[in-house]
Amino acid sequence: MSLPDPLEIPVASGPVSGRVTLPGSKSYTNRALPIAALADGTSTIGGALDSDDTRYMVDALIRLGIEVEADWDRSVIRVTGRGGQIPAERADLYLGNSGTSMRFLTAIATLAHGEIRLDGTARMRERPLAPLIDGLSTLGVDIRSEAGNGCPPVNVRAAGLPGGTIRMHGGLSSQYFSAVAMVLPFSLAPLEIAVDGDLVSKPYIDMTAGTMAAFGVRLLHDDYQRLWIEPGQRYAPRDYVVEPDASAASYFFALAALSGGTITVQHLPATSRQGDLALVDVLEQMGCVVERSSKDITVTGPDRLGGIEIDMNAISDTVPTLAAIAPFATGPVVIRNVKHIRVKETDRIAAVVTELRRMAVDVDELADGLVIRPSQPKPATIETYDDHRMAMSFAIAATRVAGTSIVDPGCVAKTVPGFWRLLFPLLGAPAKF
Repeated sequence: MSLPDPLEIPVASGPVSGRVTLPGSKSYTNRALPIAALADGTSTIGGALDSDDTRYMVDALIRLGIEVEADWDRSVIRVTGRGGQIPAERADLYLGNSGTSMRFLTAIATLAHGEIRLDGTARMRERPLAPLIDGLSTLGVDIRSEAGNGCPPVNVRAAGLPGGTIRMHGGLSSQYFSAVAMVLPFSLAPLEIAVDGDLVSKPYIDMTAGTMAAFGVRLLHDDYQRLWIEPGQRYAPRDYVVEPDASAASYFFALAALSGGTITVQHLPATSRQGDLALVDVLEQMGCVVERSSKDITVTGPDRLGGIEIDMNAISDTVPTLAAIAPFATGPVVIRNVKHIRVKETDRIAAVVTELRRMAVDVDELADGLVIRPSQPKPATIETYDDHRMAMSFAIAATRVAGTSIVDPGCVAKTVPGFWRLLFPLLGAPAKF
């Protein structure tokens, strides 16, 4: 049965408590897939996320000539890599609005010997790829933006990845650096990545390094200003298990924080490299009690959250999560140093401000963040801008504001297709869809 659109969110009648098992991490799944495709042999990826983004990645790898067998019902994907070779001499890749797929596959396309075109949705055609395009061009890669604006569609006339030094600005996305890091073992000569300025979202580089290491290649860095590998390393096939998605967990931790309940996210270890797990540290500073173990993480909310001023550069995907519950705090919530989220699936600063104001929340928009003051939110119909994180974040706020609905609830399929089936039962309202 299809989802109602807009979808009215049930109100929590009291503290919300429960245990949640979440699907695999999108970030890890979309790192493991291309790395397995570059290994020499067959890898099995267990716990793989079934989502729009991961399906775009799988389809693209198949179009590049890589053998991929996906059993989505069992969350298992088998990838037979070709040791860094890209069999296809020509391919047209459609990647929707999947930023990881676009950026990672642009770098992988350089390993081919032929013409690769990468395209996506109208929004993807607005998302910047210039740092990666320009950086690869300086190495001698024949790559261009069709529109000449540094955005997709992108055409790569590939003849292998040259060596040297690729220099890119670090202020927009760490994904450009992860993309090149993944293909370092296959450059035609030693290749080093240099970062201009400060690198945003550093934990995602750690996730890339961890995934590379799992397949046998060690990524080194000098305080995130220079990245390289020692020569002679290659990816080896392996069985790899994806852990639950910490970004998805943020919504359920926020639900516990907002309602004063207790929610445990199962099988998500406190030792996870996923940067967004640090949101629980923020919630702890706001008055929550957090229990961490090698298996699960549990958050218990206070009677009322306190205000906070926080630099969220390293955990910027959780900005909408925190912003959505911020109006219910006792003091202002100030979020800074996240200017780069303006080029995500939507301009997340402007979109969050617009929707909070739609709920009559007192909020100021900053160039690099926002200030949210204690308010009494009113019911509204929330626009989501085809952005999964807007839908899931404002759904949590809606549990405290009767009559609030989410437009285009199906957009959560980008990363958490089963989100509503997880949320509604926690609120005592069976998901009849």
